[in-house]
Amino acid sequence: MKGRTAKDLRDLSNDELMIAIRENEDTLTKLRFQRVLGQLQNTSQLNTLRKDIARIKTVLHERAQG
Repeated sequence: MKGRTAKDLRDLSNDELMIAIRENEDTLTKLRFQRVLGQLQNTSQLNTLRKDIARIKTVLHERAQG
């Protein structure tokens, strides 16, 4: 799983970014449950999703500021 770049995210609309945040947060929750249950094979997915969510929120914050 490869993370998105901020450059790619800036091409999306605010609505698309909000949808992406919701989807990533849902996926992150599912992966956390899998990790607790011992079913998660690739734990690096957690970090990648967390960083993607942070990038999206950063782009939204930049737009709100300027």
